[in-house]
Amino acid sequence: MTDAVAVARGLAEELLFPAAAAVDAAGAVPRAHLDALADAGLYGLTGPRDAGGLAADPATVAAVIEELASGDLSTAFVWLQHLGLVGALTDGPAELRAGYLADLCAGRVRAGIALQAALRPGPPAVTVRRTGDELVLDGAVPWVTGWGHVDVLLVAARDDADDVRFVLVDAAPSRTLTAVPQRMVAVSASATVELRLSAHRVPVARLVGTVPLAAIRAGDAAGLRPNGSLALGLVTRCARLLGPSPLDEELARARTRLDEAGPEQLPAARAAASALAHRASGLLVAATGSSAVLVGAHAERLAREALFLLVFGTRPAIKAALVAELGG
Repeated sequence: MTDAVAVARGLAEELLFPAAAAVDAAGAVPRAHLDALADAGLYGLTGPRDAGGLAADPATVAAVIEELASGDLSTAFVWLQHLGLVGALTDGPAELRAGYLADLCAGRVRAGIALQAALRPGPPAVTVRRTGDELVLDGAVPWVTGWGHVDVLLVAARDDADDVRFVLVDAAPSRTLTAVPQRMVAVSASATVELRLSAHRVPVARLVGTVPLAAIRAGDAAGLRPNGSLALGLVTRCARLLGPSPLDEELARARTRLDEAGPEQLPAARAAASALAHRASGLLVAATGSSAVLVGAHAERLAREALFLLVFGTRPAIKAALVAELGG
């Protein structure tokens, strides 16, 4: 176990899990939880060492996500979004890298992402055009996590050439940028909102990069592994609450399958991990008994979170594999 994984496990067991029911009931991740992750260096988990990051390898990143998710899925979910901007700026424009990356790795500046609406099939949900020295953004992103906890957002928008422009946007409400809370049955403490942009202007200097839409879609499957660790974290918590059981072996197999999957196999591996989380939470409910249906019970919360993980971060191939697996 690497130092970062051990630190994440300690935070999960000593801070996050003991407070998970209270966080869920309050509907808000405490600032202190995110501060603890920053103090432990985890906001810089994937950042380069020359910017104060840990430069963790993919296996370590996956293990850290799993441990934090086993403690409190809402906290892990808010934190995980931050790594998207850290990765983008690691190889991003020198001026933005110099201005933001060290603060991002330290957690002094915290980030969210607003990406998928511009990448999904069909007409672009978020568009961008250049006017002079500004980029003008229009559209809506239905799922943006961590509102109120993040300072900046990495927003993806499509231009007239069907290229995707990644833009750094301040996470501050204004006449042209509004956030509407999403009411969810689980992970509501993650402060997930619909982000609405109406002729929202950003300096051209905030352009992080431009990638053809076709290239992003072609490489999408290769990036599906990290989100699978959220499901594994939930299974890990169920397994720890249940004690030794066949679930331990199933968890190990699901983890190995994700680790060894190539891009073509990753959607099915992701689906299997989410399906296992669903089954594991059901097993915990059954083993717990009638108290599992009381609001605030660990089993009740984990069952709702497993429902969330059946749809979070899915793609058509993941959905098809999940429907096939759950449909028997």
